[in-house]
Amino acid sequence: MLTKRIIPCLDVKDGKTVKGVNFLNLRDAGDPVELGALYSQQGADELVFLDITATLEKRKTLVELVKRVAQNINIPFTIGGGIGSIEDVSACLNAGADKVSVNSSAINNPALIDQLSREFGNQCIVVAIDTRNVDGNNIVHSHGGTKPTTLDTFKWAKEMQERGAGELLLTSMDKDGTKSGFANELTSFISTHVSIPIIASGGAGTMEHFTDVFTIGKADAALAASIFHFKEIGIPELKTFLSEKGIRMRN
Repeated sequence: MLTKRIIPCLDVKDGKTVKGVNFLNLRDAGDPVELGALYSQQGADELVFLDITATLEKRKTLVELVKRVAQNINIPFTIGGGIGSIEDVSACLNAGADKVSVNSSAINNPALIDQLSREFGNQCIVVAIDTRNVDGNNIVHSHGGTKPTTLDTFKWAKEMQERGAGELLLTSMDKDGTKSGFANELTSFISTHVSIPIIASGGAGTMEHFTDVFTIGKADAALAASIFHFKEIGIPELKTFLSEKGIRMRN
């Protein structure tokens, strides 16, 4: 059985780490370089860096900031935001990323995932899926969660795996920032029907929520932001807690 991973997420806007609720009402959460270094020292298994307005503002990921973050950590590092071409991925990997996260660009051009997987290998291609329940259906959203699509979340997850995604970052927009627990039912359903790892995101508020997402939700990794940024839960304490619950954590 694969070990489970804890992944802090740095949502960056205008060079600052921010956090909101349901993708809205963003507030400053600190310097991404300092936070990245802190999480690396604390034993986070990976780090995710999302330039959350890159697609909205039609600009590229903040490559210079990415370089500074990468220079201060020694754990795997995923970059997302405004990535839409082989050139974008090359720039991110050259700046120090281990993986890239693609969202809106894959929705606009699903064949992009085939191209990126062939060019770089699926181990470094993460497809981010922002999903919200709309009239009883889980619907994929694009452009930082601002635009609903006609895509069914489950079918989209399956297609992205088939096209070469190595991992899926599944964010429940309904749960995002609420600290009410992860979307375990949805996460479990998708985890059960795809063979690639699922990173669950949205809703972390207590240590028990992580236990639930790994057991009930069958997630391979759990991503959180505000509870780490605002020091509500410490990563070392969380990993000890989960280990004591019988969940095999990455050392």
